[in-house]
Amino acid sequence: MIGLVVGAVGGWLTIRYRILWGGVKPAQAENRMTPISVEMPVNEVKLESALPPHRLSLIVPLYNEIDNVAPLLAGIHQALVDYAHPWELIVVDDGSSDGTAARLLEEAQRYGPHVRVLILQRNFGQTAAMQAGIDAARGEVLATLDGDLQNDPADIPRLVARMLDENLDLVVGWRRNRQDNVWLRTIPSRIANRLIGNITGVRLHDYGCSLKVYRANVIKQVRLYGEMHRFIPAWMSVRTAPNRIREEVVNHRARVHGESKYGISRTFRVVLDLLSVYFFLRFLSKPGHFFGRIGLASGGLGLLILGYLFAQKLLFAASIGSRPLLLVGVLLVLMAVQFLTTGILSELITRTYFASTTNLSYAVRLEGPPELAPDAGWHLPHG
Repeated sequence: MIGLVVGAVGGWLTIRYRILWGGVKPAQAENRMTPISVEMPVNEVKLESALPPHRLSLIVPLYNEIDNVAPLLAGIHQALVDYAHPWELIVVDDGSSDGTAARLLEEAQRYGPHVRVLILQRNFGQTAAMQAGIDAARGEVLATLDGDLQNDPADIPRLVARMLDENLDLVVGWRRNRQDNVWLRTIPSRIANRLIGNITGVRLHDYGCSLKVYRANVIKQVRLYGEMHRFIPAWMSVRTAPNRIREEVVNHRARVHGESKYGISRTFRVVLDLLSVYFFLRFLSKPGHFFGRIGLASGGLGLLILGYLFAQKLLFAASIGSRPLLLVGVLLVLMAVQFLTTGILSELITRTYFASTTNLSYAVRLEGPPELAPDAGWHLPHG
């Protein structure tokens, strides 16, 4: 009986969630794309040919996606066959162990020098692979997307048009109709997006969507480490005004080949990374304020306790030597000294950090095509 009640409640919550939040519907589980509405009417987006002259660099990190390589490159070329401006494709193999690197080199030869392959020495993680592609990109406009075929390359021209038309620095894809598992992917993602928005102040519906379009001279000022690719809009807000960051509804497809690299465990990593983001966004240039606040609060409370005990001893001749409160007061004062000195040391380290050269978070193996001249290796529009 209890099992039936729990099952009924679970089914009701699932149906209600799908209705209210736009979850996955059975009829949409196919990989075939269905048109969805966008935040601004299509007729308000400038045609690509009417946009300012620019060069577009597409960046796609891959890890163990051998079955997706051929359809990925074919889909990108099909989506950009009529693109009116020069573009290049940079695919980064993040130390795959299933032959993805060899398949990438093989497929790249079929398309020409505008398809560039970077092969990392080992698996550095998606953030480092994305940073490698950003460093290698030569275009004034950059676009990133996942290599699992869930992002639709046909959305890229629309996102580029909006960024250039509205003079933005970042347009983030919003997978409003996600084709993912509701309980393991969609719900945790919504909770994380709300939490990230509240802490960072950059409120978006979908931080985790890899389909983004950037202005190159802004994103190249941001260095990505660890697992910080989830917080790129927050990092971008350090270099540009938040009102120059917008989101656009994009298509999303169910995964067909390979296995997802994400699971419920990423929720815990997001929380830990979010603490780092909060510190770096608020206190990167003034870490002494962060540690100093804790030190002053700890020291103030410790001094109050010691002052109270001193008054007890002086006025009432109370025995305080064996009272636990004395130990607490002394520890709080010692903690205050440690936090204040840590703040001073952090200020010195910060100044060294800003004055030092930036170290790369990846290493590229000497494979793939040689370096190209700035005007070579672009897929030019037909005409």
